[in-house]
Amino acid sequence: MLPVRVFAVAPLALVVVALAGCSSLGCTDTTAERGKAGVRVQVVNTHGQPLGVTAAVVDWRLEPHPQVPSDGDQVHFRFRFDGADEYSGPAVDACAVDEERVTLGCQTVSSSQAFGPADDPLTGDDWLGVEHPEQVDAVLLIPNDQSYNGRTCAVDVKDGGGMHPPETPDKGDQL
Repeated sequence: MLPVRVFAVAPLALVVVALAGCSSLGCTDTTAERGKAGVRVQVVNTHGQPLGVTAAVVDWRLEPHPQVPSDGDQVHFRFRFDGADEYSGPAVDACAVDEERVTLGCQTVSSSQAFGPADDPLTGDDWLGVEHPEQVDAVLLIPNDQSYNGRTCAVDVKDGGGMHPPETPDKGDQL
């Protein structure tokens, strides 16, 4: 015969299991569709709505990185964010591509990096390391805002889920 305590605790345990199961059913992750890359883009949120910010590649060139010149030429590019807030603005993926728009290397650049020199305080610069710099035909920006990527269902079933920005393109992806 089972003690009375088991019968008292059993309903509580079933309620906890049932609630845990219900919360996981409501958590869904979705990924925004990647926007069309360009030299100048209107930054959009995860729902594809414009944020009122334009990001642009000002220029780029191949040259050795000053901290690791032995690595040879890398892609040094300047970018500009118009309409962004200095402290809480968006971020976009910047990709070096070949003439067929195949990515050779990508990374995220933030508008907070673009509050630089006094002669043009909306510009910033960064470097893209690529395996074959001689193949670089352009540096393109992807318009999807990468500044906020909330918790996923896998990490936090209770508070996770929702729309997430698209993943940064992998080397070899076509833009």
